[in-house]
Amino acid sequence: MYPTDHMRDMPAGASGQRPNILFVMADDHAANAIGAYGAHLSPVAPTDNIDRIAREGARLDNCFCTNAICTPSRASILTGEYGHRNGVRTLHDEIDPDREHLAHWLGDAGYDTAIVGKWHLHTDPAGFDHYEVLPGQGRYEDPTLREKGSETPTTREGYSTDVITDRALDWLGDRPGEDPFFLACHFKAPHEPWAYADRYEDLFEGVRIPEPSTLFEDKSHRSGATRERGSTLSPRNPIRNMVDQVGSEDWPTGAIDTSGTDDEERTRAAYQKHLADYLRTVAAIDDNVGRLLDYLDEAGIAEDTLVVYTSDQGMFLGEHDHIDKRWMYEEPLRMPLLARYPREIAPDSFVDGLLANVDFAPTLLDYAGVDVPDAVQGRSFRGHLSGDPPDDWREAVYYRYWMHRAHHDVPAHYGIRTRRYKLVFFYGLPLDAA
Repeated sequence: MYPTDHMRDMPAGASGQRPNILFVMADDHAANAIGAYGAHLSPVAPTDNIDRIAREGARLDNCFCTNAICTPSRASILTGEYGHRNGVRTLHDEIDPDREHLAHWLGDAGYDTAIVGKWHLHTDPAGFDHYEVLPGQGRYEDPTLREKGSETPTTREGYSTDVITDRALDWLGDRPGEDPFFLACHFKAPHEPWAYADRYEDLFEGVRIPEPSTLFEDKSHRSGATRERGSTLSPRNPIRNMVDQVGSEDWPTGAIDTSGTDDEERTRAAYQKHLADYLRTVAAIDDNVGRLLDYLDEAGIAEDTLVVYTSDQGMFLGEHDHIDKRWMYEEPLRMPLLARYPREIAPDSFVDGLLANVDFAPTLLDYAGVDVPDAVQGRSFRGHLSGDPPDDWREAVYYRYWMHRAHHDVPAHYGIRTRRYKLVFFYGLPLDAA
C-alpha cells in the first residue's frame, strides 16, 4: 500500500468532519471544450459554472486515462486498478459484481452512497445505497432509468442532462441523517449522437467556431500504424468520417448538404456542424453543474463538500483530422479534472503532477479518512491539491488500448508518457505498417 498513513490520525477536513464528495463526470468531455483550460474554443464556448470549480479550487493539467474508452476508464476510476487487473479491458467487458470498489469502501466507512446517470459497466451497480442509471448508453430525450429496488425501469420526461441532475438533487434533498455523502452524478453528454436541448437551438447562430491548428495536418511523416487509420473529420477515411455522418438523414439534429463542394470545404462545414452540436450539449452540462453548486450553497454545505468535475476520457474535436477517442494522442488521453474543497484546496490553484484515473479512488478514500486497500494500484493525489505533493511521485503514466481495430480502425497499442516524451507501441500490425 502506498503511504497515506500520515493522514489516518488527522481529521478529514479543518472542520473535524469528513467531507461530502460530489463526483461529477461527463462522457467524452474534452479539456479543449472547457473554458478553464484556455483552449481555442474558450472564446466562443464558455463554461462559467464548470470554470467556477477551478476558480474556487484547482485545475489539474496532467491527468490521463489508462484506456481512452468509456467502460474500462470507469472501471479504473472505481477500482483504482488497471484494466489487466480489474478485468475490464474493452467496451464490452463487464465489471465483476462481486468486486469491491470505491462505493463499497466509502459505504463501509459510513458514507451515504449513490450514483445517478450513466453507469455503462454492464451489471447492476453494486455497493451503492441508491442508484438510478441509464441502460447502456441511454438516450438524450426522455431517458429511461433503472432504479435500485425496482424491477421496472422508469422513463423520465425531459432532456437527459436535466433529468439526471433533477434525480441527483432529489436524492440529496431526501437523504436521511447527517452522515457524509458520496454522490456520483454521471452525465451521458457530450457523448454521441450529440442531441442538444431545445433551448440551445440558436446558441451558435452566426458564430464561426475556431478550428484546431492541426485540422488539415500533413500526416505523410507518420507511420502506417497511424497515418491512414482511425475515424476522421474529413472524408479521408471512407469507412467512418464526420462529413458522411452530418450529411446523413440519421443525424439527430438535422443533416447538412455539402454537395457541390470540395473536400476542404466539406470538412470545414462538417467541423462547424459537429462542434456546434457537441458544444450545445456541453452548455446543458454547464447549466446543471451550476444547479448542483447552487444546491450546495443553499444547503450550507459547500465548505464541507469536495467537488470533482471530470470526464471518463478526452475526445478528438477535429485535432489531427480525428474524431472519437481511443488513441494515445493527447486529446483523448487527457482527462479534464477540476476540484474544489474550500477547507483545503486554495482557489485558482494549478496542479501539474502526472496523474491517472487509477488515482481517483485512493484520493477520495484519503479525503474520507479510509485506508486504501492493498489491491489498489493508484495513489492519492491529495497532497498535490493541498500544495504539498510527495517527493516520490511517478515520472510516467501507462496506457493500453485493447480493442484491436474494432469499429474505429484503431490498432491495439500501449505506451508510456512522461512530462516531455511519449513512447507508443502498436502491436498486431503488418511489419510495413510499424
